[in-house]
Amino acid sequence: MTKTKGFMIAAPRSGSGKTTVTLGLLRALARRGHKVASFKCGPDYIDPAFHKIATGRESYNLDSWAMNGELLDGIFARGATGAGIVIAEGSMGLFDGVMKAGASGDGSSADIAARFKLPVVLVVDVSGQSQSAGAVALGFKHFRPDVHIAGVILGNIASERHKVQAALGVERAGLKVFGALLRGGVPVLPERHLGLVQAEEIPGVIKMIDALADAITQHIDIDALLKITGDIDIMNTAEKITPAPKRIALAQDVAFSFIYPHKLTAWKNSGAEIFPFSPLEDEVPSPDADMCWLPGGYPELYVAKISGNKNFLEGLRGFAKTKPVHGECGGYMVLADALIDTDGKSWPMAGLLPLVTSFAQRKLHLGYRAVALSCDSPLGKKGALARGHEFHYASIVEQGEAQSLGEAMDANATALGSAGQKSGNVTGTFFHAI
Repeated sequence: MTKTKGFMIAAPRSGSGKTTVTLGLLRALARRGHKVASFKCGPDYIDPAFHKIATGRESYNLDSWAMNGELLDGIFARGATGAGIVIAEGSMGLFDGVMKAGASGDGSSADIAARFKLPVVLVVDVSGQSQSAGAVALGFKHFRPDVHIAGVILGNIASERHKVQAALGVERAGLKVFGALLRGGVPVLPERHLGLVQAEEIPGVIKMIDALADAITQHIDIDALLKITGDIDIMNTAEKITPAPKRIALAQDVAFSFIYPHKLTAWKNSGAEIFPFSPLEDEVPSPDADMCWLPGGYPELYVAKISGNKNFLEGLRGFAKTKPVHGECGGYMVLADALIDTDGKSWPMAGLLPLVTSFAQRKLHLGYRAVALSCDSPLGKKGALARGHEFHYASIVEQGEAQSLGEAMDANATALGSAGQKSGNVTGTFFHAI
């Protein structure tokens, strides 16, 4: 067993500025010469890519609902080994999880803080309040005994007077204030319907992250933050994941980018060779690959181009004649007969699964999913339980006859019916496996 140091950046609710603070701190510490490891709590593809740019190291997800203890410990060990400090970014509010425990917990960021003994720094948006911020912080301090709240960073400060009053409230609660961020004083990361715009799509993203680091360095007591953490154990364990084929053709571009880093790294560590290709560039899966994987992403933003890329579509159809192809969410929609855009226009897709999906009437599908597999697939053997999540606005408007990939339940074990399809060598589902 080895040790490192670290803490978690969390908040009472979403939209408080966790990502802004986390990215700024990661970059500021890296610029000081620290070897920084980062993690993201919960199911999120986008934030870890920003983390990686800030630190130069891969960032991994930690999710207590989807991951058992062995997998959590293995992923933490992989990410933290060799780092002098670990920073985990929470999701939603610190204690926000589901009602029924999953593989090792309820999916809250608090589960991760407790498991790895990470002190928590709360980012509290104090707009519309001042001393009352202390009551919020005090409630968080005592809500869960196995989670240590080390202090607070104040956000959305309107003036120096506002800062002094809010800090007074927090200090009365017995908590340290590590700094305060003025309203409009830090760069704003662009957003779209599934969260932040992907890092690789933002021109000058490095300059933006450096500007965040400048703001954090100016307004946050980084030296004080470095003193709050004790030793954190790194368990010398390797996580187990569904064995992968030895050669995988992986769609990778801005339309197909939602694959969890822990899954990709585990494939590589198991000896798999990855053959990336770009559907947007009209490339085809390598004929040397044993399997093709189409991740989720934003195919709806590039639907005309994808539909017109005949080389890609014909190559995918040819590959599927003899080898397995799997699509998750966006990849699933591309395997379908057609995709209907927000204007109601239908665009032909690969035609490998008998369904039509549509964005014409947006409907949010969001939440954890447990899928009992009803057939062998790249997700696992028949009878296995795969855990993951859905997050999309598309709906199935036409569906033909095909074998079901599995039966889905939500986080409360409520049956949701059939999940995905299998036709020949092709499988797909809106479900993202974690």
